Amino acid sequence: MVAGCETASTGPNHYQLLRLPPTASAQDLRQAFRSLSKLYHPDTTLLPAPQAEEQFRQLQLAYLTLNDPERRRAYDSQLQAVPLQPAPVRRLERSLSVRRALSGGEWFALVLLGVALVLSLVLGLSLAWWRGLELVTPPTSWLDAPAVQTAGTSGAETGHERPAPSADPALQPSLAVS
Repeated sequence: MVAGCETASTGPNHYQLLRLPPTASAQDLRQAFRSLSKLYHPDTTLLPAPQAEEQFRQLQLAYLTLNDPERRRAYDSQLQAVPLQPAPVRRLERSLSVRRALSGGEWFALVLLGVALVLSLVLGLSLAWWRGLELVTPPTSWLDAPAVQTAGTSGAETGHERPAPSADPALQPSLAVS
């Protein structure tokens, strides 16, 4: 007998616990275990704590037994020695998603991330202020160029002050084609 394996007479076999056929692949086992562990984990289930712990422990045992090829062969040979009652085997669909509320640890991590973000922003702004740096600096072209005025109005009347185009020939595009 394989250590840690329960027989078919004491309860459902490991394949029934994982809701998989005996021909399931390692990927099917992993996917079924992950989906069912979300349902039965004591931190995420609505079951009473003792029942959830027992279900999750059985689920872990089934996965550990079937995930190891040597243990799985021994378990399968043990199952063949004991006559089994046909049990309904249901495959888990990939679209099975379990929506659950965030746990306390997840909320704590989110709050810590938010606090770290706010503190880093405050620290950055306070260091810039302490060093005397301007937080917003206008482009230098706005500071050097005179305001452009239209005929009959001043820039103050329209509320639009635009810099004049630069007359520097080095900044103008060349029209010569080589």
